[in-house]
Amino acid sequence: MSTPKRAGNEPIAIELEKDKRYAWCSCGYSEDQPFCNGAHKKEGGIPIVFTVVEEKKAYLCTCKLTKTPPYCDGTHKV
Repeated sequence: MSTPKRAGNEPIAIELEKDKRYAWCSCGYSEDQPFCNGAHKKEGGIPIVFTVVEEKKAYLCTCKLTKTPPYCDGTHKV
């Protein structure tokens, strides 16, 4: 997959749980944004799998152009 589908124009704020495994959608086709639902199997790309070491609020990217996946870096404003 060369260019992901833009799934939104702003990040999604979410409380991430300590030690929980997350799969962030990198293709933009998941209907469960910002998380993967397996749509990449048809569209290409692979999810970014991650955990956090402590519970925290995070802003997860939906424009899919961030340089710091899965976290928003403000690229959607450009």
